[in-house]
Amino acid sequence: MTESLVGRGREAIDMIVDGGSFAENQVGEQSFDADFGPGAVVGTAAVNGKCITVLANDAEAINPRFPVVYFGVIGMEEAYKMAQAVYASMEADREKPLREKHPLLLLVDTPGNGPGKVEEIFGMNKATGAYQLALAEARKAGHPILAVVIGRAISGAFLCHGLQADQILALPKEYGTMIHVMPITSISRITKLDVELLEELSQSNPVFAAGADFFYRLGGVEELIESPEAMRTAVLAHIEEIYQKKESGHSEELGPWGRGRLGEARGGRTARAAALAKLQEEYEAVAENYL
Repeated sequence: MTESLVGRGREAIDMIVDGGSFAENQVGEQSFDADFGPGAVVGTAAVNGKCITVLANDAEAINPRFPVVYFGVIGMEEAYKMAQAVYASMEADREKPLREKHPLLLLVDTPGNGPGKVEEIFGMNKATGAYQLALAEARKAGHPILAVVIGRAISGAFLCHGLQADQILALPKEYGTMIHVMPITSISRITKLDVELLEELSQSNPVFAAGADFFYRLGGVEELIESPEAMRTAVLAHIEEIYQKKESGHSEELGPWGRGRLGEARGGRTARAAALAKLQEEYEAVAENYL
């Protein structure tokens, strides 16, 4: 396998942004405590002179307050820290025209959320939900949001740290990238289907597979970047494309809805339109009873 960027989020930042431009723990007027949510790397940088907000995973960090938060896991503090960085970006650009709003660059390398008992009691779901909501609000406010999967993009952590982006890019599987919502073993427990059958399906059906190339077919990945050295050029090109789509009133081609349409066009989500139409039909049949 070609040398992987799994666990090397900070190196990935340096490969994309202008040299020496990354100011960690400072976004807009807000400064962040380095000891709070150490697994989350947030800050401001420049790419070809353009100021951006960076949100990434630090797989070498360990959160001493939450033992399950390590190796890139997004824990409760990490999720809140990332959410606060997004809102700080929005506040700094609130009165600016669309073209001057800071792009948000998400570097994704996470094996999941912190599922410990303490986190669940304290409200892990609220923290990750807050981050997901922050990104959705920033996207709708005009901020270009671009996610780049450099390693693992798994489960609920990818839902909050990636899937609300305008566009998602990824290194190909040769670099160790892995994208999936649920491992095959978990799918087997829920569906009661044999693991062997699901593994066979995963060779041809993108719904069950974990590779970035399968997510490309589903429309979940806009582009597969050929190598880490090409990330900077790809980031610049896609940020400009996102700006242009927002300015021209084609925001429906971005974000989750845009990926759904892209999946249909690529032949990976052929039943999507029919399923949506059926849901709308059933909703309209009963809506007046509840409105």
